[in-house]
Amino acid sequence: MKLLGSVRAKKSPRVTAMAVAAIAVIGVGVAAPVVVPTESQAQSRRTVPPTARYVSSSGQGFILDTSGSRPLMRLERSTEVWVLRPTPAPRGDIIYRNDNGDQVLRVTPDGAITLYTTTAPQGSPASRVGEAPGLASATMTGAQLVDYFMRQSYRASQAMGRLIVIDVDIQPGSEQVAADTVSAASDAIVRMARSSNLRAQVERVRRVVVSDQGRPGVSLVQGTLRIVIDADAGIAGRPSSARIVRVVGGDALNR
Repeated sequence: MKLLGSVRAKKSPRVTAMAVAAIAVIGVGVAAPVVVPTESQAQSRRTVPPTARYVSSSGQGFILDTSGSRPLMRLERSTEVWVLRPTPAPRGDIIYRNDNGDQVLRVTPDGAITLYTTTAPQGSPASRVGEAPGLASATMTGAQLVDYFMRQSYRASQAMGRLIVIDVDIQPGSEQVAADTVSAASDAIVRMARSSNLRAQVERVRRVVVSDQGRPGVSLVQGTLRIVIDADAGIAGRPSSARIVRVVGGDALNR
């Protein structure tokens, strides 16, 4: 299967990556903005280990990383890292939501955690089972980025049974956030391709374009899924797969 991914660094020659090509990019880490927690949020963080692995009563494992300025979470058997937004709830609890507004976790003042997923929408109590590495993305080399983009394109293409082109048009310094974005887009496409309700909607996607120029957001126009990122915001500057599914799926999500 012929796959295509490309990266363009502004103010530098354009280099197109194909199956046997390489891209020279600059790997620069991007720091997330500092967010000052409220008193209740700070209390919640004091009772939850900075980074740990948990397993819910339904058997779903996940890693929660609260060591940075923004809480991060990753479900086991998934590559996507969620950036969570904490909001206060009754009795001093903290609710953590993703960028699509979905409730993901609820943490009580004494550190008890409830996990909410599509398979357990009413919530499933979770217990800490051990330590875990932090979820901050590691910087990739140029060759690693090329391979990563190709693998994500291949994954999305296999799910659809046809080529999904991934085109990355960014400035130096945006590579890591762009890589996370491509992964989230591939996750969304794979998930929708497996859904009887959403398969018809994702069939419209022919190309994924990731850019760091313009107002951050997600749109689908004439077969092009365009995602504009804010690299200065770090991992919080890209959409989650849930938000991408919301844009592509539209009204079909309510059926």
